Order: sequence, then structure tokens, then C-alpha cells
Amino acid sequence: MAQPVISDTKAPHTLVEDALAILTGAFVISFGVMLLRQAGTLTGGTAGLAFLLHYAWDVRFGTAFFLLNAPFFVLALRRMGPAFTVKTICAIGLVSLFTELHPHFIEIARIEPLYATAIGSIAMGLGLLVLFRHRASLGGFNILALYLQERHGIRAGKVQMGLDFAILAASLFVVSLPLVAISIVGAFMLNLIIAMNHRPNRYLA
Repeated sequence: MAQPVISDTKAPHTLVEDALAILTGAFVISFGVMLLRQAGTLTGGTAGLAFLLHYAWDVRFGTAFFLLNAPFFVLALRRMGPAFTVKTICAIGLVSLFTELHPHFIEIARIEPLYATAIGSIAMGLGLLVLFRHRASLGGFNILALYLQERHGIRAGKVQMGLDFAILAASLFVVSLPLVAISIVGAFMLNLIIAMNHRPNRYLA
């Protein structure tokens, strides 16, 4: 029996596909962020820094997240191009917005921190994969990780994991040790999802 021919030619996404993917990815990620905030845990990267500011000084997560990522827009523009930068800014803005809107539509009376962090981290990992596959990111360390992967073949998941654990170590001054331990488990799960599913030349579209 003849086998189907699979072309290795890259088929770029359309503008509509990119827009819907960024909207979907940002929504899923923001839902994961809401679960982590409900549990009192956190993650790595600029999102982790935003969590630290939120927990320590009651700064709104959405505002802190967007402002912390702003300095990385220049790196994105220089290294990754204008299309990547525009899509990334849109994704960051949507995550910041959705994160602040979720509490107006859903209220969780009780949820175990470990369960919330696991589900939230999985959701964030899946959302990031959607963004990555449409040449977008959540800025900050994501930009650095993607740049190193595209230019030097270093897996984005490994770079992100190292940076994330540095942020989580700093959280010991703000969050209790049990919640930090749960956060580390969540960060590992998130980055494992990325490391297993986002590799150079694996995704053709």
C-alpha cells in the first residue's frame, strides 16, 4: 500500500490563525495564573516576579506583569523581528487583561494549593506552546529562551527552567516554604511540557 507523502515545506499561519491562537493561548495562560494566585503559589520568569510584587506589596499582577516585560520588547524587536514583537506584546497585554478579569466571572471558594498549582501550570504550559508555535511568547525570559533556541539550538525549556528556579529561590523571602515547594513542582511541570513538545525543526507550520 502506498504511504502518504508528507511535505516538509513550512506552511505559514494566516493572520486570522495567529490572532485566534494568541487570543486562545493568552486566555488559557491567564486562567492558569488565576489558579496559582488563588493557591498563593507562583511560577518563574517575569510572571514569577509579578507574583512576588503582588504578594509582597499588593501590586496588581496584570500591571506588574506588563511593566516587567516592557524592557524586553527592545530585545525582541532586534533579535526576533517586528512580527514576533507585535504578537508578543499583544499576548502579554491580553494575559495581563484576562488575569484581572477572571475574578469578575469566577469565584473559587476552596482549592488545594497542590492541585491548583498542577492544573494551573499545565494550563500555562499548553498556552505557551500555542504562542510559541505561532511565533509569539510572553516576553521576558521567554524571549531570551526562544532566541537561544533559534540561534544556538539550546532548548527553550532548559533555559526557562534554570531562570525559573532562580526566581523561585528568591520567593523564599515572600512565600512560605511549603508553597515554594509546590511552586517548584508546578514550574517543573510547566517547563517539562515545553521541553518535550517544543524542539527545533519539530513543528513545521
